[in-house]
Amino acid sequence: MNLKQIRFALAVAEEQSFTRAAQRCHTVQSALSHQIAKLEEELGCALFERTSRRVTLTTAGQAFIQPAQRLLAAKQTLVEEVVAASGTVSGTLTIGTISTINAIDLTEKLGNFHRHYPAVNIRLYVGMSEALLEDVRQQKTDVAFVGIWPGDIDMLPVSHRQLTDEPLVALVAAQHPLANRQQVNLHTLSQVPLVDFYSGTGARRQTDRAFQAAGIKRHVSFEIDHIEWLENLVRRGLAAGIVPISTAQRLNSLVSIPIEEGPRRQVYCVWPQPQSRTAERFLQFSGIDMAQ
Repeated sequence: MNLKQIRFALAVAEEQSFTRAAQRCHTVQSALSHQIAKLEEELGCALFERTSRRVTLTTAGQAFIQPAQRLLAAKQTLVEEVVAASGTVSGTLTIGTISTINAIDLTEKLGNFHRHYPAVNIRLYVGMSEALLEDVRQQKTDVAFVGIWPGDIDMLPVSHRQLTDEPLVALVAAQHPLANRQQVNLHTLSQVPLVDFYSGTGARRQTDRAFQAAGIKRHVSFEIDHIEWLENLVRRGLAAGIVPISTAQRLNSLVSIPIEEGPRRQVYCVWPQPQSRTAERFLQFSGIDMAQ
């Protein structure tokens, strides 16, 4: 058994395809299949069920995934520790973030970090909070910035720090019928077209729970997955949005209105354990307290 075989098997599990896994691993499919066959032979069991349409994990394959991920993470940690002992910080720093991150200036932090540690390869991507949290649990991401409804704190991994707790406000265009209001309530907002993140996401739960607690039904006309969509729909006067106050302050050409007994959101920085050396350096550099 070797690390290449383990990487190949994890790629097949994630892609659910030998062809896509081979492309991802920059190898030919026959070589990838051969290495996985050798791995299965050594383990004494099949990891995958293969049909003409798709590839699925066997029970043994499901048991293989997490230990294999931990093994690869340990290998990366070993490399980073050895390199760090020589006085150089290198490797890859993978950071995931929600699109409405305002608690810190992430691009500024990354720019400063890069100037101090130029040998580190930085990978940044934007996603929804629940997907980012899953990536942290699977140790695919070194650091993530997520936003949750305060009642969802149980979703967080052990290693996390709260960055902010803020109210959500209504966001409308200057020509919107509500634009001159000093304050609105949830009942008023339920009477106008709304734009919100798609159902089931952490961002959507922040508003859904508020309306549910008030016993108010609402209809979301536009479901989106990025704050830019929300901004554009509101700007066109097609809908009212409900966003964190820090986001509304950044969109100063639109009108923000406080919501009576409105929803709130909390922003957290989260990371997996064991923590990579690059993640530890980044958090220290960014002034995020890692102490329990």
